[in-house]
Formats: sequence, C-alpha cells, structure tokens
Amino acid sequence: MDGLSGECGMELIVITSPERVGQEQQVCCQLFALGLQTLHVRKPGATLPELRNWLQLLPERYHRHIMLHTHHALAQEFAVKGLHFRETERAATATTEKGRLIFSSSFHTLGAVQQPQPYLDYAFLSPVFQSISKKDYPAAFTSDDLKAALPKATLPLVALGGITAEKLPLVQNLGFAGAAVLGAVWGNPEPVQAYRRLLQFREDLTASARPVSV
Repeated sequence: MDGLSGECGMELIVITSPERVGQEQQVCCQLFALGLQTLHVRKPGATLPELRNWLQLLPERYHRHIMLHTHHALAQEFAVKGLHFRETERAATATTEKGRLIFSSSFHTLGAVQQPQPYLDYAFLSPVFQSISKKDYPAAFTSDDLKAALPKATLPLVALGGITAEKLPLVQNLGFAGAAVLGAVWGNPEPVQAYRRLLQFREDLTASARPVSV
C-alpha cells in the first residue's frame, strides 16, 4: 500500500499540536472536509486512555486518515491509516504486524534515507527549514545537499520543519514527495484558513506543472 496519495500533486500532511487545542477534533474535521488525506496524531504527553478518547471524539469516517505516533496498540481498536515510528523505535517496524497499515518514520540525516528501509512506506526528513514551533531548531541541510541526496533516497520523503505556504515551491523543486506542517497551521489563530492558504499554494504549483494544450 502506498503511503502517499499523490492525488493532487505534492502531498500535504498535517501534524497535530503536541499540546491540547480547543475544539481540535472539530478543526481536524474541517481539514478533512477540505481534502486532507493524512493527519499525524502526535500527542507525546497523552496516556493511552487519553489518546483513545481523542480518537473517539473524531468521527469514525476520518480514522482512515490517522497516523498514530504513540500507543500503537490503538490500531487494534480503530481503523487508522498507519503507525509512525520515532527514530529510536524504528527497529520495531521489523517485528510489528503491518497488515493493511502504513508505516512511517523520521530521519535527520541524509545518509540514513539512502539506506534500505524495507518496512517503511514514507518518511519525514527534518529540519529542512528553521522550525516554526521550535525556535532553536535551525535548518540542518543546504539546498545543494538536498538536491544531491534526494534522488538517491530509497523511499518517498516528506519535508518537515519550517514549512510555510511560501516555501512549498522550493520543497517541490528540491524533489520532496510532500510537506508536513505543524506550526504553520496550529500556530495560526485561524488554523483552517491557514490550511486553505497552503492548499491554494499547492494547487497553484499543480496547475503550473500541467502541460499546456496547444
């Protein structure tokens, strides 16, 4: 199963805020209604019962878009899209029953993404730009390094870190299969409008890439 849809050009993934957000599930429903295909639920401080409750508050029809970062056992209770493995947990992909699930992980070096990753469907590479949500988290790569390394990657890569609407053209030109956003959405007082703006930039990129009929 392919982890990235690619239905509208470059994949645009949203990661939840690690903190509690008021009416978060309602906001997520609006994002899904706008076409969001993949939502990474990252709540590092949530207990298993708390994360179960979070999922129960989200309409069941949207569970198929959810990637769980923690409490992977909940995939046995909810029909989620897949599981995300932190760098320190990546070895568990070899022993975790995959079935229909999508597996993703996070990488922070260019060398690692050029090594075989037989159990992963896609991965985040970060930080590509200065982080929005983590002010002391600068970009780790130069554009030249990324352009040289990405064609050698063994799996689809999603840019993470400092992604804004204005940076989407560069993300695409660098060769990423997608972009993941956190601060650009949840750091905005109007997260749905922020996501709409990201979508518009992506749609403009897709339109400009279409061949022109003569």
